[in-house]
Amino acid sequence: MRAMDVMTTNVITVSPDTSVQEVAKILSERGISGVPVVDAGNRLVGIVSEGDLLHRVETGTERRPDRRTGRRRSWWLDSVGSDEELARHYVKSRGRTARDVMTSEVTYVSDATELAEIANLLETKRIKRVPVVKDGKLIGIVSRANLVRALATAGSRLSGDNATDDRTIRHNLLAELQGQEWVHTWAADIIVRDGVVHIWVSDDRPLEERQALRVAAENIPGVRGVEEHLVPAPIIPPPF
Repeated sequence: MRAMDVMTTNVITVSPDTSVQEVAKILSERGISGVPVVDAGNRLVGIVSEGDLLHRVETGTERRPDRRTGRRRSWWLDSVGSDEELARHYVKSRGRTARDVMTSEVTYVSDATELAEIANLLETKRIKRVPVVKDGKLIGIVSRANLVRALATAGSRLSGDNATDDRTIRHNLLAELQGQEWVHTWAADIIVRDGVVHIWVSDDRPLEERQALRVAAENIPGVRGVEEHLVPAPIIPPPF
């Protein structure tokens, strides 16, 4: 399987000028741990993760020297030391836009990258997601969750022809669902293996919506079956 078979295509993105507070709000409300930063032409210029927002002056978590000794009190300063790094950390803790806090050297893959290679990247780079880029533009994202779901559907190895057919089925199903107002399922929630459509859906979704997803899948040429995988609905804490 390749990135194109499992990637999320309707990727949530921000611009370089998006405020840090708005980025934090998006991560919190969407339940995601990172968001790509793209320019006006949808070209990938960086990514902001939770780690980029950990040490902020607003929350009093910025990195500071010990007041009594003036010495650096954290391991990060002992291992960094250079004025350039100190300046970068200052910007990270006080920058006001995504441009200021984003990681600009982003690891990315193409839509034809094998999942095995992506798994190695996520492990060796210690990252949770990798953007998918084609002709310099962002077209999707593959997360650890996407790989786990691919594993859940792995009953057998696909031949080249079957893999192509499954990609066509998935492409046609996503096209059918696009624009349907009742759809609350993301591309990452749909994987096709050996002609069987696997759909992950929150257990709080109405039965009618789940039935509509099944019918939509069953009407795609080449589909041999549909399997629904219920997942617990996210718990949203009450406002204070």
